[in-house]
Amino acid sequence: MSRRRRKNSDASISLTPMIDVMTVLLAVFMVTTPMMTTGIDLDLPRAGHSVLSGNDHAIQISVDEKGNYYVGETQLDLEGVLTRVVAMRGENPQLTIMINGDQRADYGAVMVVMGKLKDAGFQRVGLRTQIEE
Repeated sequence: MSRRRRKNSDASISLTPMIDVMTVLLAVFMVTTPMMTTGIDLDLPRAGHSVLSGNDHAIQISVDEKGNYYVGETQLDLEGVLTRVVAMRGENPQLTIMINGDQRADYGAVMVVMGKLKDAGFQRVGLRTQIEE
């Protein structure tokens, strides 16, 4: 009995698909990272001696004293905020969101965005504060 051997067998791996995937991932992270790490200047409320600063990789949604909403430094209406973060959740289902509400902001404006995020299925939503002095 003789075994048949394959002629011209090529055992090399094509790197092109892997490079294409890595390039797409790099582009996605380059676009979403600035939105997760920057924000606007707010006077955060003081709450106790332990700070709730949030995750460095969390998306920052801010509500200023006039009731304007921001994702990072981009001002959006409430529906725009929801559309943006739902799109980001497609890239990262375990997304964490920190709401930064100015201490002079309307409590209702902060709670509206928090409620809408919970209704949209976000489980990791927190409120950011600063240390009481």
